[in-house]
Amino acid sequence: MKKFLNSVDTVLTESLAGFVAAHADILVLGDEHKFVRRRTLKPGKVALISGGGSGHEPLHGGLVGHGMLDAACPGQVFTSPTPDQMMAAAEAVNTGAGCLFIVKNYEGDVMNFDMAAEMSEGVMQVVTNDDVAVENSSYTTGRRGVAGTLVVEKILGAAAEQGMALKPLKALGERINGATRSMGVALTSCTVPAAGRPTFDIGDGEMEFGVGIHGEPGRRRDALKSADAIAEEICAAISGDLGDQAKGPALLFVNGFGGTPLMELYLMYNSARKIFEKNGVTVARSLVGSYVTSLDMAGCSITLTMLDDETTALWDAPVHTAALRRGM
Repeated sequence: MKKFLNSVDTVLTESLAGFVAAHADILVLGDEHKFVRRRTLKPGKVALISGGGSGHEPLHGGLVGHGMLDAACPGQVFTSPTPDQMMAAAEAVNTGAGCLFIVKNYEGDVMNFDMAAEMSEGVMQVVTNDDVAVENSSYTTGRRGVAGTLVVEKILGAAAEQGMALKPLKALGERINGATRSMGVALTSCTVPAAGRPTFDIGDGEMEFGVGIHGEPGRRRDALKSADAIAEEICAAISGDLGDQAKGPALLFVNGFGGTPLMELYLMYNSARKIFEKNGVTVARSLVGSYVTSLDMAGCSITLTMLDDETTALWDAPVHTAALRRGM
């Protein structure tokens, strides 16, 4: 294992310290590294809080700021944050309108966010489960929450910034999640620092189809295919799962897993866009880049979110975070 480390025991705290120092104009680090929050809070706005295991950067800390999250709770690598982290974050950013937890559907995350919500007042939750690859996995009961979580956070962040109340925000989040589907493919494994070796073994001529963002197994191990063939199967799975929804304007998001160059991600975007548009989808908005990663894994995911006038306008609204900035 070759990584820039001082110690596997301090990698998270040292990384968080550097991250917040680099973005000190917009971010503050909570006590004991429990959370990252917006430096400037907006009184009377519903606070959006997310989090999960580290190793998926820039999700979630990189999405804290104007127009997105108010706070993010980082767990250890691929490990859920603890309930006291969410409770501390909620106390720090709740300005009187309540809090909405945005939770990826992994058992540890759901359990710990549930506990925090039960011990807090004025908290509701949205659970994301956009991954169509498998119905259950080693980390979940039901579908996994993956890159579509970013879409939910962006649209809800804009709506909260504009003054939407807690219950309508929850309903909007569930609607966005219901209009979003994702699926990924890995070309290599990732290496968790504490483990010191790849999570799984994969041959030079193989790919893991439908892989999860922690390196958990997908639909199958297969021979490496062309980009067009990979995109065709992923897009067919997404469109098939959306059914009649898969017509009209949409956001196409091609996400890298951490070890894939942008040149390849844009190539995959080109393949996916042609496939979707041939089948009745109008790609009205796009996002390409490594936003929901799996440490150093090579691979990508494709996410499609069906849009309407309201969600398109919210997607376009100004945002200012470490990872996503426009319109300000």
